[in-house]
Amino acid sequence: MKRFYSDVHVDAQDSGWQVRLDTRPLKTAGGAPQIVPARDLAEALADEWRAQEDEIDPAGFPLRDMADYAIDRVAPDRPATIAKLLSYAETDTLCYRADEGDALRTRQDEAWEPLLTEAERRYDVRFERIGGIVHRRQPDATMARLQDELYGFGPFVLTGLLNLAGLACSLTVALAALTDDADADALWAIANLEEDWQAVQWGWDSEALENRNRRLAGFALALRFAQLSRGG
Repeated sequence: MKRFYSDVHVDAQDSGWQVRLDTRPLKTAGGAPQIVPARDLAEALADEWRAQEDEIDPAGFPLRDMADYAIDRVAPDRPATIAKLLSYAETDTLCYRADEGDALRTRQDEAWEPLLTEAERRYDVRFERIGGIVHRRQPDATMARLQDELYGFGPFVLTGLLNLAGLACSLTVALAALTDDADADALWAIANLEEDWQAVQWGWDSEALENRNRRLAGFALALRFAQLSRGG
């Protein structure tokens, strides 16, 4: 599709901010007004449109796609998204460790325990640490407290968290991405520790490295989306 607009700007709305192409307000893929909760997010969406050349590249709108998902899919059914996020707490990868005495276990404890302990402090919860891969339920009180925390977020932050938790297989890592000093590379190194460990032991191959970089880019994008969304 050829570029059909000249000007891109952001307008304030009663419930947030909306991008306009010339005089045309943007809508989502589902046909709803694409109104977002924070001006910084709206400006980032506008930048995606400003960056288009004569031919519009559909792959150039990752933030727009996430915004559409937040409006069209998450907002109408927040409980479904929260239930999915809680499933990443129930099986949080940071809670499943190698056996005591294993070199990998030492590395997991060093990298994972500070983040898990900080989450316990911040949310006043307790996580079960499990040696091995056999599933063990997290305490009901922990799940209830995390559910309350998630219900405090709007559909845009929840969308960012859903992407983060899905890539990291960890709600703990996803929630850490909302802190002001969150670093995508550092958090991804924590989430991807086991794969990185195996690669160090046996050597990286180009396909594995390419896959890691692609997933890191998706994680960084979701972190940015969640952070931008928090302004509203």
